[in-house]
Amino acid sequence: MSISDTDAPISHFTHCHVGILAQLSRLNELPALLGPAALARKTAEQSIAFFGKGMYVHHQEEEKELFPAVRSSAHAGPERLRVEGLIDQLTAGHRELEALWESIAPGLHKVAKGQDASLDEASLSRLVQQYRQHALLEENEFLPLAETILGRNSNHMAALGLSLHMRHVPRFAAHI
Repeated sequence: MSISDTDAPISHFTHCHVGILAQLSRLNELPALLGPAALARKTAEQSIAFFGKGMYVHHQEEEKELFPAVRSSAHAGPERLRVEGLIDQLTAGHRELEALWESIAPGLHKVAKGQDASLDEASLSRLVQQYRQHALLEENEFLPLAETILGRNSNHMAALGLSLHMRHVPRFAAHI
């Protein structure tokens, strides 16, 4: 005990209660914080599961299946030049989006585990904005053009469908 504690022992208890009451106030707010914390973990987990693999698979399917099919079926001249320009733009966009994802993924893994983490909000915001623009470009320009080009020959559309189907069929090892 300090000299002030011996001179005014009752005030010592009063000062202790101030700290106790302040901590109780913070503790009382804890249940309200658990919901947002759980939602943050769940959102991070779902994003990792969705983008950590799915985005790469989607990009690969477009680059290995869709883009070559459209390119090879496009008419020479302005149509093919338009297709080539869009494919170049979309492929570059894939690499940018993947780089942005990889820059925020480590922070998301920490959030998913409930660890202290800071997210690069600027990169996260750029990922969201750029992916929205990328999807609009595909939906509004490339995919309608692809449908027109591949739709001129039903065999080309069927070949693309079969190719995509085969990518998703589990591979079995057969032994005789």
